[in-house]
Amino acid sequence: MSPTSTTGLRIKSPEQLVAESGADLEGHGLKRTMGLFQLVCFGVGAIVGTGIFVGLSDSVAEAGPAVAISYVLAAVTCIFTAFSFAELGGAIPVSGSSYSFAYASLGERTAFLVGWCLLLEYGVSVSAVAVGWSQYLNELLNSLTGWELPTALSAGPGEGGVVNLPAVVVILLAATLLVRGIRESAGATAAMAVLKIGILLLFLAIAFSAFEDGNLTPFMGAGVSGITAGASLAFFSFIGFDAVTTAGEEVKNPRRNIPLAIMICIGVVTLLYVAVALAAIGAIGSDAVADKPAALSLIVNQVTDSTVGGGIIAFGAVVAIASVVLAVMYGQTRILMSMSRDGLMPRVFERVSPKTSTPVANTWIVAAVVAVPAAFSSLDVVVNLTTIGTLAIMVVVNVAVIALRRSSPGLKRTFRVPFYPLSPVLGVGFCLYLIWGTGWSTWLQFAVFVAVGAVVYALYGRGHSRLGRGEAPVSAGASRGA
Repeated sequence: MSPTSTTGLRIKSPEQLVAESGADLEGHGLKRTMGLFQLVCFGVGAIVGTGIFVGLSDSVAEAGPAVAISYVLAAVTCIFTAFSFAELGGAIPVSGSSYSFAYASLGERTAFLVGWCLLLEYGVSVSAVAVGWSQYLNELLNSLTGWELPTALSAGPGEGGVVNLPAVVVILLAATLLVRGIRESAGATAAMAVLKIGILLLFLAIAFSAFEDGNLTPFMGAGVSGITAGASLAFFSFIGFDAVTTAGEEVKNPRRNIPLAIMICIGVVTLLYVAVALAAIGAIGSDAVADKPAALSLIVNQVTDSTVGGGIIAFGAVVAIASVVLAVMYGQTRILMSMSRDGLMPRVFERVSPKTSTPVANTWIVAAVVAVPAAFSSLDVVVNLTTIGTLAIMVVVNVAVIALRRSSPGLKRTFRVPFYPLSPVLGVGFCLYLIWGTGWSTWLQFAVFVAVGAVVYALYGRGHSRLGRGEAPVSAGASRGA
């Protein structure tokens, strides 16, 4: 197959991507061990964490009681894009997720930049999530022993500390589990997902017992602009559902299970988030929730007049956030593996251990890189960058659905976007609207990041591309190694 399409772009057909990855067989040295339940738990594990346990207070600070609308707005943005991910994930069930979708529809240069943004989304979000884990770990220690880690060792320089050691520790623990094997990782993620849903249901039961209508007024005191800003922050709470598509080569019956898992995850998470937001504000009021670290534990402590309930919530948060670190780091390694196969990243990232069937070197390199911002950055900085990077990727995925409908009308699709082409167009519109709400300083940082990515592609990716060189695709077992 020619590496250059009639449009002058280097494009890989969906059929070529599936054949190279072995996605309809046994994926590229990886093992198919995840069923639908495990995949849904993996998706919930990737989504529910710092965004709701820590980020809720930031969204409330912007939107007030109308934060529930902010969560709905963020959810609607995700739902339209989830339709697109479900169609593409069922049609191209490979580990590359949106990177591979862009390669099959918009060409190699766009695919590389999408992969570059995925490194931002997954890598930086792991750092953000680890920082949130550190906050709740201190809350748990305080409730159990009355003692907390000193600020110097539990926060970065921007938050009055020196180094955030707990954030580094949770990243290293996740990496250790990931290199052991996907069966162990998926099992741990499933158990943690069930536990954290149970913890959130417990929070709802406690918070709604103290619910007062008066705490929701004035409902829209911050106006539409506050809701928009709150939605841009609340969107971080939904990041991770796209990680389901990175498991395309380790899922049983991926063409069926990937679309189903995405839709189930978004539905469950949206209902939980809106309920938690309303319960939190209804219990103690938006002013008491805004800008408070470990807000859910604080609410339960006030409602029950005891630290026991807050300690239970803190324990749930520690488990919940750890599962996000695990799931998102998994997605990061699989994206790098796909890019490495194509020659766009160094070959060390594609090597799979014959002993564990996992990319061991890849995983430890990712852990080392994401541990640095986790140790020294503040939560606010990394959240904003992750949000805009993810929204930009979602724009591309919605466009990719339209492009593939035109270029590959006969492609086998186990799920089709409803109300096409209106749904992907609305997905693009909602994403751009939330990007607007992130603010000019975030736009500038993101523009610099993309520009650096374009330079990396020009200097390394384009020249090393296997497609550009006309090299034979990597066979399913060729990437095995230490």
